[in-house]
Amino acid sequence: MRRLLCCLLVLLGCGIVVSPTASAESGILDVRPLGGRQFEVVVYSAAMNRPITLWMSHPGSGAPALYLLNAVDGGEGGGPWMRRTDVVDFFADKPVNVIVPIGGRASMYADWQRDDGALGRNKWTTFLTNELPPLLNDRFGMTGANGIAGLSMSATSALNLAIAAPGLYRAVGAFSGCTQTGNPLAEALVRAQLATFGADATNMWGLPGDPAWAANDPTLHADRLRGTAIYLSSGNGVPGTHDAFNDPSIAGNVGVLVDRLLVGGTMEAVVGGCSSPLAGRLAQLGIPADVRFRPAGTHAWPYWQDDVHDSWPMFAAALGI
Repeated sequence: MRRLLCCLLVLLGCGIVVSPTASAESGILDVRPLGGRQFEVVVYSAAMNRPITLWMSHPGSGAPALYLLNAVDGGEGGGPWMRRTDVVDFFADKPVNVIVPIGGRASMYADWQRDDGALGRNKWTTFLTNELPPLLNDRFGMTGANGIAGLSMSATSALNLAIAAPGLYRAVGAFSGCTQTGNPLAEALVRAQLATFGADATNMWGLPGDPAWAANDPTLHADRLRGTAIYLSSGNGVPGTHDAFNDPSIAGNVGVLVDRLLVGGTMEAVVGGCSSPLAGRLAQLGIPADVRFRPAGTHAWPYWQDDVHDSWPMFAAALGI
């Protein structure tokens, strides 16, 4: 799909950008009210030696958390969850903290083996599992109960984060993601996706055949998801409900419709075939999962908005809401 490049400028205090030293500890640098229950939170990651901006919907103390990971652009190009879906309104009356990190484009939200020429340092697993949750729990009075969901690239990331940090997330949602990395075809797909942003996936998990590719394959490690509530979804590339000329996401734009059908259709056809093995493996292991393989649908945000709505009862139950 189209890739739009833009810059995300993090302004601190009175407009001066402060660059902490590499020895500084992780911490919250700034909290800015955006109106209602919405906040922008700037957090310094010691692991990546840079500030990370978050969008947050905060209902008050004593609530659990749901982390929503952005697509391959990290929310910096086409826009984050808040711009592309109705999550602001959908969660406005729900007793849950919703956290959307801005950034992490083409990173798989993983800890990379080496710094990358295009992306710099990626230690997103460390940030999301070790650095960020305790900071937010303390500052905003969260309960410590967490859920996480991702789409497209970050669907695989959400599963891997749940596997990497047992017990941290009570529920995980994977929307339209290729939930494999340990076979040649899946690896090629990941490499191609990251390369569109100039990133070299060899810096992430090594050369072909490196054990890290299999180590980060959710299907190969599905047994480690036992005890976690799981929502797994994808379409099959066939035009669906949201792939019509009069759909609000198309708004009568012929170019958007053609892009959706050709690019989004092809991508979702590949994703559907790549995610079905995880569903089969979970069933083989006797691990319950809410599997929604749609009879139609392309690789597009309106379907992921539907996934948020459809998966919410699972997340709410797992988070004790």
